[in-house]
Amino acid sequence: MRWLEQKIDRFCSLHPRFGIPNLMLYIAVANMAIYLLDTFSLSIHISNYLYFSRELILKEWQIWRIFTFVLLPQSGDFLLRGTGLFFVAISAYFYYWIGSVIEREMGTARFTLFYLAGVFLNIICGFIVGGTSMHYINLSLFFSMAIFFPDTWIRLFYILPVKLKWIAWIDAALFIWDVLTSLLSFNLLGAVLPVIAIFNFILFFWSYFTQWLGYRKLRFQHQHSQQTVNFKKAASKAYQQKGYIHKCAVCGKTDTEYPDMEFRYCSKCNGYYCYCMEHINNHVHIE
Repeated sequence: MRWLEQKIDRFCSLHPRFGIPNLMLYIAVANMAIYLLDTFSLSIHISNYLYFSRELILKEWQIWRIFTFVLLPQSGDFLLRGTGLFFVAISAYFYYWIGSVIEREMGTARFTLFYLAGVFLNIICGFIVGGTSMHYINLSLFFSMAIFFPDTWIRLFYILPVKLKWIAWIDAALFIWDVLTSLLSFNLLGAVLPVIAIFNFILFFWSYFTQWLGYRKLRFQHQHSQQTVNFKKAASKAYQQKGYIHKCAVCGKTDTEYPDMEFRYCSKCNGYYCYCMEHINNHVHIE
């Protein structure tokens, strides 16, 4: 997997002009346009001529369906699975916003390759299984966003504050749920599409994912190390006995009286002396 990612990096570095700038903007605009055309048309729905159909492609040579399924709106992709203009508009907006942020972080060439690889894998799936959809490829954008900005807060529907990593975990739960329910109902397409999206994500984010796992492992080891455990016990005991943990050796301020104040311990003093931010660089060192 790392070897493939290195090949992708090399291709992007050798072809910096490759790609479609603002790719997700075009996808989002197409989603909304097709939805509105379907909604306000009297009898003919344009989406009926755009979705992927193996039979229509092979028997009636409607070749355009190989690509136009990418432009179809995915109703209710964003956490809530509903239909209607509101859900489609929210999905389109979030995919545009997240796609533009990821493109800025990855570069236009790499992001375009990431999305086109997902399209290509879905096309192969469509010819094997009979149909396909960009539903899960679009949902995998939240995984990518969470890799770059896990602790970033966004306002869901402009109201509810949610961290991006939480949305990614919700997406992961939806993926697992869809795979399990599809297998139980013998729906091969519903079970394969989430796996394709995950494979495409891992292919392009393997190094980011392994770095994240390494960070989580180091953080877990630090939090459960004997030194950290002993420090927490000592801090808890000091707070119970004195009513504070840190106290400035110069002015006597404590973390209880000034909870927003930061305290540091001087490495040049002979002993374990604590100082507030006002005196950490402005005190006489104790010999």
